[in-house]
Amino acid sequence: MSTNFLGSPLLHKNAIITTPCNNSPLMKLSTFTIKACLHSSRTKTPNPNKPQINDHVYNYTKYCQPNFSDPISQIPISQKEPKITKNGEKGGVLDLWLKMQNEARLDVEQEPILGSYYKNSILTQDCIESALAYHLSMKLSNSSLPSESLYDLFIGVLTQDQELIFNVVADLKAVKERDPACISYVHCFLNFKGFLACQAHRIAHRLWSKNRKILSLVIQNRVCEVFAVDIHPGAKIGGGILLDHATGVVIGETAVIGENVSILHNVTLGGTGKVCGDRHPKIGDGVLIGAGTCVLGNVRIEDGAKIGAGSVVLMEVPARTTAVGNPARLIGGKENPMKLDKIPSLTMDHTSHMSEWSDYVI
Repeated sequence: MSTNFLGSPLLHKNAIITTPCNNSPLMKLSTFTIKACLHSSRTKTPNPNKPQINDHVYNYTKYCQPNFSDPISQIPISQKEPKITKNGEKGGVLDLWLKMQNEARLDVEQEPILGSYYKNSILTQDCIESALAYHLSMKLSNSSLPSESLYDLFIGVLTQDQELIFNVVADLKAVKERDPACISYVHCFLNFKGFLACQAHRIAHRLWSKNRKILSLVIQNRVCEVFAVDIHPGAKIGGGILLDHATGVVIGETAVIGENVSILHNVTLGGTGKVCGDRHPKIGDGVLIGAGTCVLGNVRIEDGAKIGAGSVVLMEVPARTTAVGNPARLIGGKENPMKLDKIPSLTMDHTSHMSEWSDYVI
């Protein structure tokens, strides 16, 4: 059986293709059948009386792409069994997927030049899992890591772990609700590298937890090269995460990030360089971390806390407080810090603490 670069069997859907030399009716062939035929034709003894066929003709992308649909999947998506969301409601994932497809159609109507891009990435995909696996595989592939192998890997992880898809949906909603630059769900899904880097990390983390560490580290490296986001696959990240802009974000191996956290660009959740083992920050739920911030060491940022831009945090930050500066200090003082009455990661308010600064100047 044909295997991918990981040595695991390739499990392909049946593809519907046209013969490249004419306009004959569509034929149903599995990609495995195609590959077997191609392999067979390459291994035969060359006939000097016949022209030799260039191996490039057998390039995978000329015959089948990961987004080709299984004939079984041609059932209208509205007739498929709706999925159960994290809180027990039916159709949450499906509703968002249908909305994304509708957004994609409207975008193509406005910009026909994007037709092929949207078709391959969204409109011919039968679910959000296959769309994400396809899009990430195209983004992260290179000459040594073919998109075909990455797609098989990604779709396997995504379809086996429903919790991961719930987090994908939560992340999409977080970006749409908190970032005014996000004009639609499909815009985020296709173009926001913070979102894409986070989803690639979720896949890498699942592999890391199953002791496939070498593979997960390769994915980490590709994400860093492509998106300029460096998240160790050992890091644990909750749902509803916004990595705003995301460039330069670094998150260490033993870091833990809670639910509904917002992190801006050039943030480091790193170690102090002095210890091994559990050495990275623990970020609570609803935390907002401003741009250019460094949180170093195994310190706790409690639920609902806010870290001002450019701060260096070396000690614990209590819940619902604001820490700013280098080294970071609590607004209102350590003994009686000012308490926040709203969740900062949701409000995305970076400047309310300035009213407490009597010496602040521009």
